[in-house]
Amino acid sequence: MSAGFVVWFTGLSGAGKSTIASALAAELARRGRHAELLDGDEVRTHLSKGLGFSKEDRDTNIRRIGYVARLVARSGGVAITAAISPYREVRDEVRAQTPGFVEVYVRCPIAVLAERDTKGLYRKALAGEIANFTGVNDPYEEPLHPEVICDTARETPAESLAKIVDTLERLGHLPGRVVERLPQDDELQSLRAEARTLPRLEVGQRELSDLFMLASGGLAPVDSFMDAVDYESVVSTGRLAGGQPFTVPIVLRAVSSPAASRIALFAGDQPVGIVQVTDAYRTDHDAEARSVYGTDDDAHPGVRVLKDSGQWAIAGGVVALAQAASGFPEYDLTPAQVRAVKAERGWKTMVGFQTRNPVHRAHEYLQKVALEMVDGLLLHPLVGETKSDDIPASVRMSCYEELLRGYFPPERVLLATNPAWMRYAGPKEAVFHAIVRRNYGCTHFIVGRDHAGVGSYYDTYAAHRIFDEYGPDELGIEILRFEHTFYCSRCGGMASSRTCPHPADQHRTLSGTAVRKLLAEGQDLPAEFTRPEVARVLRDAAQEEATA
Repeated sequence: MSAGFVVWFTGLSGAGKSTIASALAAELARRGRHAELLDGDEVRTHLSKGLGFSKEDRDTNIRRIGYVARLVARSGGVAITAAISPYREVRDEVRAQTPGFVEVYVRCPIAVLAERDTKGLYRKALAGEIANFTGVNDPYEEPLHPEVICDTARETPAESLAKIVDTLERLGHLPGRVVERLPQDDELQSLRAEARTLPRLEVGQRELSDLFMLASGGLAPVDSFMDAVDYESVVSTGRLAGGQPFTVPIVLRAVSSPAASRIALFAGDQPVGIVQVTDAYRTDHDAEARSVYGTDDDAHPGVRVLKDSGQWAIAGGVVALAQAASGFPEYDLTPAQVRAVKAERGWKTMVGFQTRNPVHRAHEYLQKVALEMVDGLLLHPLVGETKSDDIPASVRMSCYEELLRGYFPPERVLLATNPAWMRYAGPKEAVFHAIVRRNYGCTHFIVGRDHAGVGSYYDTYAAHRIFDEYGPDELGIEILRFEHTFYCSRCGGMASSRTCPHPADQHRTLSGTAVRKLLAEGQDLPAEFTRPEVARVLRDAAQEEATA
């Protein structure tokens, strides 16, 4: 569960507190966060009915609002208060008692408020017809150090909202906003023309994947190829230099330092990106391998890729001039597009599922258990570069289509591709995958016992334990840690080590080697392992490959 917090709006009557507070509540709902709006007028009608406007009564009103706000935040929600709260001392008292307190001062001059005065209250107060009117004949004490100041005489409500959301992201209360650098139309053509005039660096599919993920906001808060400070911090601590969780270095590797401050990335004869170079530094392959992969063994596929790359790293901001395509364009959705679909479907919560393999019955079981708890499932297969013996992405996508067509309610599942490439970094990649899914709008993420593992390099359930290193509010996504699942002959269905009492000889599982052997022999995969429609796709693909 994400940690709750309190956004405390203060300011004169008519300054725009309720308007901006309502807009913030709507934005939080769009992001899947539950918020309660405690409006000053409504509180006066219900919670503080009978209180007057003396200083003592005003302070009592604020203490009551603070108490309710703390209850909301303590339960994991967001409390948004919109009351004048004119006195600094009681506001500071509430702040001291409230973890995650964010003060927003909505500032507006009296002259402007009097012009906006649709109810005529300021006119009457200035004429002496209303007593104890804050800002006119009763004091308002401005906050000395609010987290946000909104000047509504100069800002639109949308501009004020953006300022507040930026602050909540910076303070870690909300995950980073997804910002795209994916030019279109004339701008794209102009940048492609410019790229042909710049020094070139040839890149492959892995670099194209990283470039597109950076430019589409999929790796937020990282939006550039990492500089030396962030690289060293990620390798040594699993965090960026600013303290945000991040476990996998995102670097553009080269055999030498670039001579230019702006370079173009090319895949063959096509420009795919531009990098504004800010730094170039040497990396330590062995230290990076041991930190990220837990080994420096060349037999590990991720280590092998690392050691085959250049030791120089180029840092800088990026613009993507091409998309990392999967061959299934209808599923190549950016983070912003996935978030838009989530909003259109009215999902408040969405669970992400990472896979680089065809979905089998154990995967299906985990997904459906999660769907009992959340509104929607993002089936998000990785389609970037994988090991040569992994099943091709085109075959896997056909398997996913068959499964979703026959065994899931279509209105509750979204299939979209994840353009990242596979590192096989076990626990470190599990955290990386969770961060990516957060940026795609997921509120929950499924992690199995051997997430992103390969061979025997990682301890069983190490991918579960690594999440203990991060606070519940740091990742911005809730981790669903699932045990090993299987088909139990005695239970007559899918089960896990938490729910099945029967011995291992009753558990039906297949290794990857056994699956490949059955497929090579043209045999059907058992129904306990996968659905017959999926098995048919895999068998046909294996036979086609054998006869090619």
